[in-house]
Amino acid sequence: MTPDPALAQIFETSWPAAETRDSGGFRSGRGLGAGGRVSSTRALRPDWDAADIPAVEAVHRDWGQRPMFRVADGDLRLREALLVRGYAPETPTAIMTADCAALQAEVPAMTTFTIWPPLAIQSDLWAAGNITPARQAVMPRVLPPHTTVLGRLDDRAAGSAFVVADGPVAMIHAIEVAPQFRRRGLAGWMIRTAAVWATEQGAARLGLAVSRANTGARATYDRLGFHEVGSYGYWARD
Repeated sequence: MTPDPALAQIFETSWPAAETRDSGGFRSGRGLGAGGRVSSTRALRPDWDAADIPAVEAVHRDWGQRPMFRVADGDLRLREALLVRGYAPETPTAIMTADCAALQAEVPAMTTFTIWPPLAIQSDLWAAGNITPARQAVMPRVLPPHTTVLGRLDDRAAGSAFVVADGPVAMIHAIEVAPQFRRRGLAGWMIRTAAVWATEQGAARLGLAVSRANTGARATYDRLGFHEVGSYGYWARD
């Protein structure tokens, strides 16, 4: 997904599965309904054996999940092995980073706050979007330093995000702005606030993952100076 070891590490530690199980050269995550990121299997090393794929599928079925792999776009060997077993690609995703120092700017007063644990209104904001309670349940499992960012506009809670720092890299997840407050720059202010917090934790870069279908979010990240450093997609079968 990315050749950067530090970014690859936080990609896993900042959004962990409830449980993992290894099958040869593969590691599968139990997501408990929290989405593909934590409910998929990834290759642990390049010398994985295709003979282990049926064991991976058995793990997913044991957990009540459909078999799903998270595959780097450049991993043509795994893509071909899955294609012949009836898997199909979905949700192509880009991994992006920006320097924390370049993101920092003076945020308008009373616009953003870092808070842990999240407030009830943040949970409501997330749930009203695509961050379901099952996805929110991932956040307390995170071991490295983490916090949330609450965004405000017009004296109202208007957005929320979750950020984790693990060594030299931080990663931001679950960026959600209520529909009536979108297109007013709040997501950018929350990201800049996350970069300040990340710097305080010793991180120099901020990363994120964005679906290629989410062109609106991608445009925001491009404007903020994020650049693509990796990509992957999910391969699934019923």
